[in-house]
Amino acid sequence: MAPPRVRDEESAASGGEDSPTSKKARSDARFPLSRCELAAAIAVFVTFVVGILSIFSTMPREEYEKILRLPRSLSDLRLLKDNIAVYATDYQVNFMLGYCSVYIFMQTFMIPGTIFMSLLAGALFGVGKGLVLVVFTATAGASSCYFLSKIIGRPLASWLWPEKLRFFQAEIAKRKEKLLNYMLFLRITPTLPNTFINLASPIVDIPFHIFFFATLIGLIPASFITVRAGLALGDLKSLGDLYDFKTLVVLFLIGSVAIFPSILKRKRTYE
Repeated sequence: MAPPRVRDEESAASGGEDSPTSKKARSDARFPLSRCELAAAIAVFVTFVVGILSIFSTMPREEYEKILRLPRSLSDLRLLKDNIAVYATDYQVNFMLGYCSVYIFMQTFMIPGTIFMSLLAGALFGVGKGLVLVVFTATAGASSCYFLSKIIGRPLASWLWPEKLRFFQAEIAKRKEKLLNYMLFLRITPTLPNTFINLASPIVDIPFHIFFFATLIGLIPASFITVRAGLALGDLKSLGDLYDFKTLVVLFLIGSVAIFPSILKRKRTYE
């Protein structure tokens, strides 16, 4: 999950398919994946878990209790940072492999918490190295989710976000000629959730090379904000402080630069 941003996960339409009533109906409906699709997802999941465990098995056993945990709050993150700081320096290769594998795993299966991983990268490695690490792992994780979605994504996305998926498909169809610009805009701004973009992109026929480059470049602004905040982890009071109104305005301004060629071309067409 490219680094996490403030996203509107709920549809505003009270009578649409994303309303509370329809969500309750979907929760009672049949699970959308077939046996073959579920088996494929489980196989990928198990492969990831085995790989992660293999990497962690190379780490000194006395450190397991301190480092084998995922932070779920800022207090957890501060404690983990204190416990792991020396280890990350002494066993940098082991730590990098473990960090990358966990981040990519979380992105692939849309597991919440990658924002804490991004903050940790900034706290441990600073802005430069931390930013490279976060953008690399977020792009790799998003790409992994893209290919997994080719196997199981369509029924899952149709089950979870039917209205949002139709909206996304219609928007993509209107922007085929400037698709990279539009994807950059989506990645930079909090218009759509990153998890949804990762899962839905192959379903609406976004080519992988466009998805990859839009992710690689588009995640840089938000990743920079999060990684930089990791330097002042002790002063951070809540995750909401990361993306206040001023920060969101800046992200939308940057995103507008990416989508400007599409707007200009459409204006010329109408003229």
